[in-house]
Formats: sequence, C-alpha cells, structure tokens
Amino acid sequence: MVSIGLMSLVALMTGQPFIFPSLGPTAFLLFYSPLQPTACPRNTLCGHLIGVVAGYLSLVIFGLVDAGPALVVGVSWARVGAAALSLGLTAGVMVWLRVPHPPAGATTLIVSLGLITSIPKLVVLMLGVLLLVIQGLAINRLAGVPYPIWSPRAAPT
Repeated sequence: MVSIGLMSLVALMTGQPFIFPSLGPTAFLLFYSPLQPTACPRNTLCGHLIGVVAGYLSLVIFGLVDAGPALVVGVSWARVGAAALSLGLTAGVMVWLRVPHPPAGATTLIVSLGLITSIPKLVVLMLGVLLLVIQGLAINRLAGVPYPIWSPRAAPT
C-alpha cells in the first residue's frame, strides 16, 4: 500500500504515468514473495523493458503508433496482431534470457493496446518500475528480508 501510494503521489505531482496496472502485480511479487526469482530486480527491470520494447515494436510493425487506444477506437485486426505479437515476443524473450516476470505481460499489452505509446511516456513507465524496485529493496531490507540487489540468490545446496 505504501509503495503504490508513493508511486501514485509521484504520478499526481508530475502528471506522468509513474503508476500503471502492471505495477500492482509487480508490487505483490516484490513484497509477498521477494526471494522468488520472478521478483528480483534483474527479472523485474528486464521483464518490463522487454515488454515495453516488444509492445512498441508490435505497434510499429502493425502501423499503430499513431492510432488511438483500443479502449477508445475499438479493436481491429491490426490491434489483434499487435497484441498477440507483443505478448508472444515478451514471453519468448523473457524465457530465452531467463528473466521471467509475469507482470511484464500486462506491460506489453498496455503498450500494444495503445494505452501508453509515446517514447517519453514509455521512459517514464520504466522509471516507475525502477522506483518500485528501489522501494522493494529498501522496504524488504528494512524488514530484514535478504532481497537481492540484482539477480536471484542461489539456492542452498
């Protein structure tokens, strides 16, 4: 609650998308299961970045960069293709790079469905993810949880 509240406050003060739907499940992972690989900073940051890039690339491929959001203008065949491609790319690249972070699937759909499409706003979106990860590190460490600084901790042998 505190972390998303702070992110919302930053969004309110700046008028920028520092808060967006996939941050909710990301926050859940960071604070409920912080020692799981899907919650580590590497997977969180890389997963959302992959989602943003795949979503934007899908918009470019299907000629939708300047189209309105699907929630406003409706869903076209091009939008179906962009959504499917973005989610497939996001999942595939996360698996290939071994950086799974399920909420990134929502991030790529936010982009490919046209909810956030301008490059400056996508940079802010990624800054929002970074701020959440920093809060996850600080709050977990203050609570005595050995949250990793970058990659998941190795399982004890």
